[in-house]
Amino acid sequence: MTDLTVLKQRLSEAEEALHQLLTGQKEASVNVGGFGSITYSAANQSELVRYIAQLKLDIRRQERGIGRRALFVEF
Repeated sequence: MTDLTVLKQRLSEAEEALHQLLTGQKEASVNVGGFGSITYSAANQSELVRYIAQLKLDIRRQERGIGRRALFVEF
């Protein structure tokens, strides 16, 4: 699992990239860890929004320690 500080840094970069796209810049790049970077444009802005949502979910799970767990019910 990725470190919480790394996730927060990636989220910050992704939100900055989205801001750049929304304010008229044609392209914005986001670093994706050791995998290089992805360049987003207005055409694939929705992918960037999904990436931001996933990062927020991952951060929330790490901060709360909540993930998917089995639920057992007894009667």
